[in-house]
Formats: sequence, C-alpha cells, structure tokens
Amino acid sequence: MATLTYVYAESTAVVGPLATYAEPHSYDLCEQHALGLTVPLGWEVVRYEGRFASPVPTGDDLLALADAVREAARPERYVPPVPAGPAPTDGARRGHLRVVPSPS
Repeated sequence: MATLTYVYAESTAVVGPLATYAEPHSYDLCEQHALGLTVPLGWEVVRYEGRFASPVPTGDDLLALADAVREAARPERYVPPVPAGPAPTDGARRGHLRVVPSPS
C-alpha cells in the first residue's frame, strides 16, 4: 500500500509509504496503482523507490471495521415531514424567498 499526496501549488504528486493519518489531498493506493500512476502534463511525480509494505492489521482496525458495520446496519431514523402551512399571499417572507401577490 502507498499514499498519494497532491501539492497543487507546486504541481507535484508524491507517492510514498502508507500514511499513518489522513491529510487533505491524500489518497491510499495499492502497490499496482502506486507504481503505475501518471500525472497531468506539466506535473512532477516524486516516487518512493523502495517496496511498499502491506500494513499489518491491528486491534484498532478490527474495532473500526466492526463500528462501521454496526453503523451501516442501523435502520434509518424516520423523521416525519414538516406539514406545509398555507402560502402567504401578502408579500410575507418565507426563508430567503418572497411571495409576491399577482397583479389582479
């Protein structure tokens, strides 16, 4: 596994060992995609030259996975819709919109 990080200001993509924490503009890649990555014309790639080691799962990884499965299995809470009242016809404001009476 590897982490791809973009540095937009420098038009650079950095492919290195798997990061231990998330950062903006960074993405985890498998070794095949890390080695085969191409960048837009005019960009530079800085690539780690060693082998990308597979991460060893930890107890925290297993707990995070179990929490994600539990969260996905929870039924969605039903939130009843708010009944709409009659539309104001006197030019009153509703949020950021204004009801304008017809010119009759």
